Amino acid sequence: MTEEEKKEDDVRVGVFICHCGSNIGGLIDCKGLADYAGTLPGVTHSEDNLYTCSETGLTAIKTAIKENNLNRVVVASCTPRTHEPLFRECVSEAGLNPYLFNFVNIRDQCTWVHMKDAEGAYAKAADLVKMGVAKAEKLEPLDMIKLDINQVGLVIGGGVTGISAALNLSRQGFKTYLIEKEAQLGGRLNNLYKLFPHDIDASEIVNRLISNANNPKNLEVLTSTQIVNIHGFVGNYEVEITQNGNNKTLKVGTIIVAVGSSLLDPKGLFGYNGQNIITQYELEPKLKNNQIKAKDIVMIQCAGSRNDKRPYCSSVCCMTALKNALIIKEKNPDTHISILFRDLYTPGTEYEEYYRKAREKGIIFINYDVDRNPNVEENQVRVYNEYIGEDMLIPYDLLVLSTPLVANTDNKVLAQMLKVPTESNNFFLEAHVKLRPSDFATAGVFIGGSAKWPVDITESIAQGYSAASRASTILSHKTIEVDGATSNLPVYNKNLCSGCEICMKVCPFHAIVKNEDDEIEIIEALCKGCGVCGATCTNQAIVIKHFTDDQIMSEILAYGGK
Repeated sequence: MTEEEKKEDDVRVGVFICHCGSNIGGLIDCKGLADYAGTLPGVTHSEDNLYTCSETGLTAIKTAIKENNLNRVVVASCTPRTHEPLFRECVSEAGLNPYLFNFVNIRDQCTWVHMKDAEGAYAKAADLVKMGVAKAEKLEPLDMIKLDINQVGLVIGGGVTGISAALNLSRQGFKTYLIEKEAQLGGRLNNLYKLFPHDIDASEIVNRLISNANNPKNLEVLTSTQIVNIHGFVGNYEVEITQNGNNKTLKVGTIIVAVGSSLLDPKGLFGYNGQNIITQYELEPKLKNNQIKAKDIVMIQCAGSRNDKRPYCSSVCCMTALKNALIIKEKNPDTHISILFRDLYTPGTEYEEYYRKAREKGIIFINYDVDRNPNVEENQVRVYNEYIGEDMLIPYDLLVLSTPLVANTDNKVLAQMLKVPTESNNFFLEAHVKLRPSDFATAGVFIGGSAKWPVDITESIAQGYSAASRASTILSHKTIEVDGATSNLPVYNKNLCSGCEICMKVCPFHAIVKNEDDEIEIIEALCKGCGVCGATCTNQAIVIKHFTDDQIMSEILAYGGK
């Protein structure tokens, strides 16, 4: 090997320390940290920037790679969750393999958690940078995995969210399937009377949506249809369905979950009997058919929610109660209506104005404490009023319970088919509430509407559009590249595999199977590189690319050798 070839093989690391405004630089000496990084083995260049993610900071990285012939890059800044793709793209544009980049988090894991210990935070940041450089020296170039895309979308759920998403996708030119388990599209919207805050007839909205869904050339509606199983991965899903006893397999590229939510069974709540003690949902058809004859009406909010069993607020109950109370008042101004509440949720100026309108119409609002729930007696409700310090007796002809929306009982089954998570209340759990609100962690699967949390009609439509928009980012391409940092069973390790199948059992993404030769095989397109299989492999046959034993040990030894 010539001296020139040896020079090309040398590891040449560039380290870039980000001030992140004052998030990092306001606590520790970033210039001093960059100077320290320059003394580490293998580091050829180091510098600090106010915002490394800015155009100026990215240009500095590209310039340093070119001028210093860097073949590894370490950025010490905020979090890889938001910025790693940006920096990988940056080094790639400069001619480096994106997997020769290493991210060191000195904000979330350092300055933010040690705000009262600047000296300790600096020492920890120095250790993290030292470990990051040690790993960078061991990094190897990897290839992205390229997959063909089946440019067809599938929407599960024919309510307002699902129809909105399906229409959006189909109008973009993508063949789209819309699956609904009931015989009719529209969901609960079919049984509502008017919609807040503009009191539009629900029938107008649902009829327009259904009419639109039955017309587009790219949209195929499948009602009375159940999902049997789901196989595959992003761009290449096979969905087995059954419709009126006939089985069929749909081949699609993306899936949108818009299954909505269910109504709480109010049995046992405040004497519910379905006659003169009903729910807001049961009140809707009575309003539509002018069947309200009661003169004294009491509504109880948070009936079955915000308790130990269901600690969450259902979001839509307060506005529903206000809407129905105003409709009753409009039809019969002499009706006495009292709303018993714990807190009123009327977000935004428009909804707050709706509440003010209700007060102006003479609707009475009485606050009750969770430790003193209203007591329903014959023809009257006893409620403790904190403002006057004593019980009040409120007569009623009709008692209406504002019950919460709850997760569907079959959510778990669908979640297992899709390999996506649910949260503690059994609603579906998005990848990140702020950064990826319409995505699941599983690539190619998206979420919208009350399937992930109770929302009103306007938000349901918006989230349906959002999910369709995210799905179209995949369907608009014939191929897609997915992360190359996956598990791998190298040829040179095949003899170590005993075929015990432990890796198959622990893989949360079902990415490990046995092939026709009864050998363990990893489907890289399904693998997310979580490392569970590598950690449990009894013979250490599985390698996690980009997180190899050698790379991890280099970090540990760098820290231990300080």
